[in-house]
Amino acid sequence: MARDFSAVKRVVVKVGTSSLTDKNSKLDPLKVKKVVKEVMSLRRLGKEVLLVTSGAIGAGVGRLGLKRRPGELSMLQAAAAVGQGILMNVYERYFGKYGQPIAQLLLTKEDFLHPERSKNLRNTLRALRSCGVVPVVNENDSVAVEEIKFGDNDLLSAHLAILSEADLLILLSDVNGLYTGDPKREKGVRILREVREFTPQLEKLAGGKGFGGMKTKLQAAKLVCSAGIPAVVAKAGERNVLERLLRGEEVGTLFLPGVKR
Repeated sequence: MARDFSAVKRVVVKVGTSSLTDKNSKLDPLKVKKVVKEVMSLRRLGKEVLLVTSGAIGAGVGRLGLKRRPGELSMLQAAAAVGQGILMNVYERYFGKYGQPIAQLLLTKEDFLHPERSKNLRNTLRALRSCGVVPVVNENDSVAVEEIKFGDNDLLSAHLAILSEADLLILLSDVNGLYTGDPKREKGVRILREVREFTPQLEKLAGGKGFGGMKTKLQAAKLVCSAGIPAVVAKAGERNVLERLLRGEEVGTLFLPGVKR
């Protein structure tokens, strides 16, 4: 079945830690530059984009001169606090080359679960949209313990897609999509290009609890699909991945809602 995203107006794009950092877990500005270029390709197609980004901890690791990503929770939070401003500065630099204004939003689960706060967030997003601003969203890692340990922004992006009434959620990662097995360990596995039902067998394919792994991406896809929003998991390193995806090319794994919202 051919993909048709021509009518998509509002897109939430989430980019994970591994797609923004180098082998030493430090922020890689060139990877940020690619993400910005990808987002602006959607803007040129007339799409509204909300960008959910990891990378604050990686930026903090580099600024603090740490050799690797720390394991202690308090140090992770400290690195996030140091790195968030650096991360936004890099995004501002590259988006600024296109004349594209951006806004920083640091969120927690309470911003979606508390009625008054979710209403305020919705109003803020609406105002930013009217001004042509691209929101750059991150979990408030310095206070949100659960996010650092498990979520890596996957579930945050799903909640944001639902609250902002997005038409599509795109989860960019270091993998091409969901496979029938582990492509790094098994031969003959194939990528699943389209998923229409979230079965126990499908969840088994997503496997373990790896940081920012496929398990949380599947949870995020399941959440938005339950709200009638399709999701795609694709590789961030692919050339022109967002534009190709929006133009209908078969990129990554597409998760389709069972019914329209």
